[in-house]
Amino acid sequence: MDGSGAPPVVLDARGLSKTYGDGPAAVHALRGVDLQVRRGEFIVLLGPSGSGKSTLLNILGGLDVATGGTLQFGGLTLSAAGDDTLTQYRRRHVGFVFQFYNLIPSLTVRENVALVTDIVANPMPVDEAIRLVGLMPRADHFPAQLSGGEQQRVAIARAIVKRPDLLLCDEPTGALDYQTGKLVLEVIERINRDIGTTVVVITHNAAIAAMADRVVHFGDGRIQRIDHNAHKMAPAELSW
Repeated sequence: MDGSGAPPVVLDARGLSKTYGDGPAAVHALRGVDLQVRRGEFIVLLGPSGSGKSTLLNILGGLDVATGGTLQFGGLTLSAAGDDTLTQYRRRHVGFVFQFYNLIPSLTVRENVALVTDIVANPMPVDEAIRLVGLMPRADHFPAQLSGGEQQRVAIARAIVKRPDLLLCDEPTGALDYQTGKLVLEVIERINRDIGTTVVVITHNAAIAAMADRVVHFGDGRIQRIDHNAHKMAPAELSW
């Protein structure tokens, strides 16, 4: 806790900008973004395609670097870090979940989740991660034997088995139907609530914003406004 009684800041972005290309054809994906993310928060990034959400998430996760501004993770200045430092940051501190599951077809659920345990010092037991996403009965199945929602839950188990400080999710329900998407959101919410993992979720779906502590609205590479939810809704209460 800091002096205000709030949890400590884990990510501190100040004036982040990102430009692709130069000259008249340059694309300004981020334009001076300031955002602090606190430990244990559930944040939703909301906005249309091209508004800068994925660019920010990729920079927060160490997959990309900003053109300008600073980004701190604890005592680590990510905005000035080299490739080796960013690789270690991603391995030790960040779990990623994307719209598409990126599972290895020839490996079982258990083997897909176990793949990443060799790159961290203190991984969660593989079966514990699988149990957290509700897939122990399917642990010896291959991806082709699973539904889309089950495959996404395997991807979440693979992300959390590292015990990451941050779980970054880019459209995690984008390829799923309504009921399956809500099951996946329940898993993400459980990880945030029960383990205390800090979660940042990108979505086009405004209904999902009701789950968050804070909702960051993006437009034209900028944060347009940030809303605070006094009452967070459970995934089962959502409708869209």
